[in-house]
Amino acid sequence: MKRRILLLSLLALLGGSLAPAFAADKIIVKIAGMKPDGEPETVGMKLFAKYVMEGTKGKYDVRVFPNSQLGKEDAYIAQTRKGIIQMCATGTQTGSIFPAMAMLETPMLYDSLDHAHKAMNGETFKLISKGFAEKSGLTMMNAFPLGFRHFYTKKPVNNVNDLKGLRMRVPNIPLYVEFAKQLGQSGQPMPFAEVPAALDQGTIDGGDSPFSDIVALKMYEIAPNITLSGHILVIHSLYINNDFYNKLPPEDRKVFDDAAKRSAEDIWKMAADNEKKAIDEINKGGGKITNPSPEFKAALKKAGEGTWKLFYDTVPNAKEILESVKQYK
Repeated sequence: MKRRILLLSLLALLGGSLAPAFAADKIIVKIAGMKPDGEPETVGMKLFAKYVMEGTKGKYDVRVFPNSQLGKEDAYIAQTRKGIIQMCATGTQTGSIFPAMAMLETPMLYDSLDHAHKAMNGETFKLISKGFAEKSGLTMMNAFPLGFRHFYTKKPVNNVNDLKGLRMRVPNIPLYVEFAKQLGQSGQPMPFAEVPAALDQGTIDGGDSPFSDIVALKMYEIAPNITLSGHILVIHSLYINNDFYNKLPPEDRKVFDDAAKRSAEDIWKMAADNEKKAIDEINKGGGKITNPSPEFKAALKKAGEGTWKLFYDTVPNAKEILESVKQYK
């Protein structure tokens, strides 16, 4: 009896890491994310939850925890791998587990959202994710855009030479640091939340982000010059713990798969409209948006391709992945 009580107590403390949690006869599914409400990642998670609960007639209680409520990215990814929570949304952070995942955000790889959409629904996605589940303990369910990254700077940028020597905030990711180096910039790794203060204090001259982030923090009020460089498409995905996923009844697993695909498609459809709305808001807020010249774009392309060498030693099928994208132009 004592052993039984001890086991039940242990299961309660683990919060369902050894078995799904139940609430009023419903199976609880927790999804962790890092973005706040209203951003594509969070919208995608909530749509997925809606479709699963509708498709299973309420059998699953899918709970969304955005804005790092369950911890920072590395923490909630680890929790999902261990089965403490069932699902999460993230981007190339999984590249530390499986290097090919970093190639989701290969600089200057996609010409447009449509180009990327086709690649993520086709061979490119399959090649990037091949072997990931076995290595990570996670299944990658979909891929959806947060938006292209564009430069925001205090000073106007009219050509690639104007970027040289600028102290630009970059995420603390080798790929991003290398891209800044290829452009002759001084990459300054720092958390995004620290960027407004760093711009105010003159620690940095600018940075790059998708429109969703630029608008969320009204970056255009501090660094009003927005260059539509579109040099990296930020792609996130929904991930699910393998053990939980594989134990789903076949009919439920199909609902989960369909919900993941459907929610991703919704975000792809929203992406272009979101960019137009962001441009309108930036213009109304006093920001100045410029399009790079063909020569500027060519220089960005060259710098982007200069970073691809980082993949050749770490991703066995890197060249095959890069080649696969061409068929979707």
